[in-house]
Amino acid sequence: MKIALVVAPPQALPTAFVVFRDRLDISLRKARDLGYDGVELALAGAGEVDVPSMRRLLADEGMRLSAVSTGRVGIEQKVSLSDPDERVRRRAVEITRGLIDLAAALGSPRVNVGRLRGHIHEGDSLETTQSRFFEGISLCDEYAVARGIGIVLEPVNRYETNYVNSVLPDGIDIVRRLGRSNVLLMPDVFHMNIEDASISESLVAAGPLVGYVHLADSNRWAPGQGHTDFPAILGALESIGYDGDLGVEILPYPSPDEGAAQAIHYLRTLIPRL
Repeated sequence: MKIALVVAPPQALPTAFVVFRDRLDISLRKARDLGYDGVELALAGAGEVDVPSMRRLLADEGMRLSAVSTGRVGIEQKVSLSDPDERVRRRAVEITRGLIDLAAALGSPRVNVGRLRGHIHEGDSLETTQSRFFEGISLCDEYAVARGIGIVLEPVNRYETNYVNSVLPDGIDIVRRLGRSNVLLMPDVFHMNIEDASISESLVAAGPLVGYVHLADSNRWAPGQGHTDFPAILGALESIGYDGDLGVEILPYPSPDEGAAQAIHYLRTLIPRL
């Protein structure tokens, strides 16, 4: 399993929930020096990245791009794939397609969809919201499949959305109902700590549907700084044969540099660098 650090450019709002909000070249080099295998980019749109420069930087530093995240799109651009307004939904699809193109250009295997899916609006039913979301995510997925990019759906806790909160049963159920083999689950153990009865049991239940994983401790600080049982989580992932990327998405505490260092130092005691 390879470990990536989630980073965002300096204009990102604090709601990005990343440890580094800085020039991407600076953050990437810091991650490399600390011992991360790569980075994940949390972006509000593809225009935030200069593709030739980032491609050279990743190659020169020997770093992988584990994922492109859409988390900032929903919050900062105020769009979602299930919004009641069709124009807003179309805009969400358009931005996501741009990020899919960016992922393809930079050699990333996947794009994450978390809060971008939206929520159940007052007066709407679950069925109505789900119908809108299925239509939007299907349009994004058709575009992604043609470019060799996977989509991973992230269950998010009840304090941030009221739609698809847990891995078990919510995430597993919706991915199966959607029935698109290119759309997998992205368990985030911070959200799972709130919503899932057992993180390890939910991961085992998800099995081959797991396409990418986010790590943060119970307090959203670096792994090892809270009460989450990471040895058990990694054991569960090994038991289902998951050997893919792990993205570290943490708050910048006690400081950005210290948090990033704490995370990788702790995880390397569990996942030695090969």
